[in-house]
Amino acid sequence: MADKRFGGFWRRLFAYLIDKFILYLICLILFLVGLLVMELDVGAIDYFLSSGLLPNGTGSFTLTYIVAMLLMDMAYFTWFHGAAGRTPGKMLFGLRVIQTSGDPLTFGVAFLRWVGYLISGPLFFLGFLWIAFDGRKQGWHDKIAATLVVRTGYEADGGVPAPASKTGRAELIPAANSSGSPPILPGRDHAPLPQQHAGGGR
Repeated sequence: MADKRFGGFWRRLFAYLIDKFILYLICLILFLVGLLVMELDVGAIDYFLSSGLLPNGTGSFTLTYIVAMLLMDMAYFTWFHGAAGRTPGKMLFGLRVIQTSGDPLTFGVAFLRWVGYLISGPLFFLGFLWIAFDGRKQGWHDKIAATLVVRTGYEADGGVPAPASKTGRAELIPAANSSGSPPILPGRDHAPLPQQHAGGGR
């Protein structure tokens, strides 16, 4: 049975597609602005919009645009993961990225995770498909950066990191003990529970 504490393959895929669509719109706007800056005539821009091909003599612009897209992709995922632990797509699907230690992501870890994307993708997207079969739903990029993607609507038990608390740190919530008593949450004081006497329980 799938562990619903972790973000599954399909949920993460749709979140990723939303993020890529947002990036596509941003890059398209920047691309059209770039064409205008090059002072191409209206006919050249119409030619691009209708055919998807660039006019002759724009090779250097194409190379610059490809580099800009790569940098935009890096900045988008590194910033959102480093600042909030989730991108707009992950927010919509109730997902958050944390470190395997339970700590929130730093910008350094977020950047390393993005570098992992470049390794997960080229070989038939095997690094991304790995999520569907991994016990903790980690892709290669997660393993490289030591991160987990968790669902914000679930509390984790069994010592697995839960979504980050208001303090920014994900707490480890142990499972109920063998006596059946509720688990004791870390960092909280608990008064002793009253003992029930035989025949007098309510």
